[in-house]
Amino acid sequence: MTVQLGINPLTWTNDDLPSLGAETPLETCLKEGRQAGFAGFELGNKFPREASVLGPILANHDVKLVSGWYSGELLTRTVEEEIEAVQSHLTLLRELGAKVMVFAEVTNCIHGLQDTPVRLRPKFPADKWQEYGKKLSEFAKYTKSQGVEVAYHHHMGTVIETADDIDNLMEYTSDEVGLLLDTGHLTFAGADPVLVATRWAHRINHVHTKDVRADVLASAQNRNTSFLNAVLDGVFTVPGDGCVNYPAVFEQLKKANYQGWCVVEAEQDPSIAHPMTYATLGFNNLQKLAREAGLLTGEGQE
Repeated sequence: MTVQLGINPLTWTNDDLPSLGAETPLETCLKEGRQAGFAGFELGNKFPREASVLGPILANHDVKLVSGWYSGELLTRTVEEEIEAVQSHLTLLRELGAKVMVFAEVTNCIHGLQDTPVRLRPKFPADKWQEYGKKLSEFAKYTKSQGVEVAYHHHMGTVIETADDIDNLMEYTSDEVGLLLDTGHLTFAGADPVLVATRWAHRINHVHTKDVRADVLASAQNRNTSFLNAVLDGVFTVPGDGCVNYPAVFEQLKKANYQGWCVVEAEQDPSIAHPMTYATLGFNNLQKLAREAGLLTGEGQE
């Protein structure tokens, strides 16, 4: 049984706060990520969005395209409108061999608003679950027919953030809708990643291994900060450097025969958290944890 280990460029340069790592070129991200040991990258804002351009760049660094974030708006769009909107992104993922699309509903989201406390995030309209579940299931069925599965990303500052939100999402959608398990966002939201992994392991098709510094999280919650300010304060770190119980999480993934990607996605201020240092620490810790859980055999990197 083998998972693959990938990384998100947030280690070097931030999409929600572009000033972080703004001066760092894509070449540096890819070179250092591969040097750290990772087999693939998720998309970031510095990646070309044409397969004919990006493909050779990735090949030159011997890394694969893992996935990429897509901002969904199915609360306000029709399925047909969402399918039209996703075409260029879906095409890029498919043509470069990515099997999952990171999908998050961003209607009225606040995670990118630095002056807005994250506790003011929008709540999912209770009377829309059935309709939304049907729409997302239809959308996911379409992308799957194109070779790319939806991996729904619960995210701080959005309408689907908590364990209860995830339960509703999974219960109102079909199996075509996969779940992206993000250990860091779950912990920030007050949920137990182990319990969520236990309940929904059969739906998990992508994993973000973001760890959490418990003291920074407690301070952010006490001060009622925004999501971005919590990130700047260092709430997130690489797996094995925080409070997440990864052995127990990975035990549930092992039971479910999970064989997708495990991605280090630990946004920090690169001027404080040296990217190459943390990329290397993240790879080494993640590799060790995955091996101990039986998720990784050999190097696990094709």
